[in-house]
Amino acid sequence: MVQTTGFTIWLTGMRGAGKSTLAAYLGGRFQAIGRLAEILDHDELASALLDSTGDTKEEKDVSVSRLGLIAKLLTRNNCVAIAAAVSPHRDIRDKIRREIARFVEVYVDCPTEKLIERDTEGLYKKALAGDLPNFTGVTEPYDTPQHAEVTVHTDQEAVEASAEKIVQSLVSIGYLTPDEGKLMTGKRIRPATSPKPKRPKARAPEKSKRRAPAAKARRSAPKARRSAPKARRPAPKARRATPKARRAKREASRKSAKRARRA
Repeated sequence: MVQTTGFTIWLTGMRGAGKSTLAAYLGGRFQAIGRLAEILDHDELASALLDSTGDTKEEKDVSVSRLGLIAKLLTRNNCVAIAAAVSPHRDIRDKIRREIARFVEVYVDCPTEKLIERDTEGLYKKALAGDLPNFTGVTEPYDTPQHAEVTVHTDQEAVEASAEKIVQSLVSIGYLTPDEGKLMTGKRIRPATSPKPKRPKARAPEKSKRRAPAAKARRSAPKARRSAPKARRPAPKARRATPKARRAKREASRKSAKRARRA
């Protein structure tokens, strides 16, 4: 199977968020670097090519699926397909992603208050008043993308800044080369690299807790002296009797013996 160089940029978001403006800018930048690019604006193609003007969920899904088929055919033939469509239902967008494979989803985000300010036709006011029962984002839900490769905030960013974020993503994925990204934005674009794993710090060698034998002996000696029981002092020796005392003792013994005989 021949590898294609084409891919699809799918711009999804509420009505008036700036999808068509961003698609037109991207299309011009791609053509400036010599890449085949085709803009698929759902609002322009819905009635003319897709033959769908209905507002029910089923009719919207069929119309968006047909737009996805056109994008698939362009991608397969080495063209950059830039689709701008509200495409409110996530399951249909995910289905188109699986069918095209080389697919970049861009969520064009803008607060409702800003969308109402931009609405020159007064559609949001009519929907809020209940006059438009199937108006996406007001009377019908819009499924916010959960896995969009890029999210742009058109109420805060200029179109050039939003386009630069998309180009950076395309370079990181590999759909554009860094040189192509530089030509499109006028800035040096590098592919995103995964952060380098942190190397564990080398552990300092543990200091030996063993002390020198002599030092240990000196430190332990005082403890031994303190802990050893005190020795008792020897009893004082009896003094030897003097000659006079000995004579007196003998005399007393003789007297005791005489009294015993007389008795």
